[in-house]
Amino acid sequence: MGEGCAVWLYAVIRDDLRERLPSARGVAGERVRTVVEGNLAAVVGSVGQRDFAAEQLARNLEDLDWLAGAARAHDAVVAAAAACGPVVPVRLATMFGHDDAVRGLLAARREDFRATLDSLAGRSEWGVKAYLDPDEPVNAASAHSGPALSHGAAESAPGGTGSAYLLRRRAELAARRSAENSARDWAQQMHERLRRVSTASRLLRAQDPKLSGHKAWMVLNAAYLVDEDRVERFRAVVEELIGWQPGLDVELTGPWPPYSFAVSAGVRDG
Repeated sequence: MGEGCAVWLYAVIRDDLRERLPSARGVAGERVRTVVEGNLAAVVGSVGQRDFAAEQLARNLEDLDWLAGAARAHDAVVAAAAACGPVVPVRLATMFGHDDAVRGLLAARREDFRATLDSLAGRSEWGVKAYLDPDEPVNAASAHSGPALSHGAAESAPGGTGSAYLLRRRAELAARRSAENSARDWAQQMHERLRRVSTASRLLRAQDPKLSGHKAWMVLNAAYLVDEDRVERFRAVVEELIGWQPGLDVELTGPWPPYSFAVSAGVRDG
């Protein structure tokens, strides 16, 4: 590693897989390499201190265009490593001053990394998201929420049109709450079904519509760790569940490197 460089950590793999890593470029366009300690190998890249020193990196991370590009490059390296075998992905922008610091991490966390790699072997992460249509479920739910208030009845309600509006508005809100509750119940049932055909699962925070790109309300955001020989069954269960609830859109993504099931959250910059 040249002077004036820092080390960007992408992932941890077994040492016996490092020769299978394809040639890849990292967040700074650098050639990705490995740092070995015992039977573990860290997938790293050497990046310039000028662009990746703490203050400059903090500014870069606030630049959404820079952040998106760095995230894509980081994920591409992790995905390349995952294609070779089990991998422990490391969060974006985990950096060290030199290779020896990386070796120190591998030595200190050897048992954790090995246990995690063993638990992830032959498995991949799949994501399932479900979105509630803001209109259709309300209409469907209102059909079961009791007798509808007719136009004539609304107009004749005490207090005239103002009272009629309040009654209609109250009915609309009640129908929406009913639809949301039904969607939550459906999402929980779906999660339970998918848990039974996966090795592990994680319920994740619902994404803001601005980030998800959906105007609809996200009622399920979950990750599932699935054995390779059960992937088709897992996908089939998702297909079976689509259409159970009117107005719900289900999105299946994967396979992904197992970000949600790795221990790398405990890794700190060094």
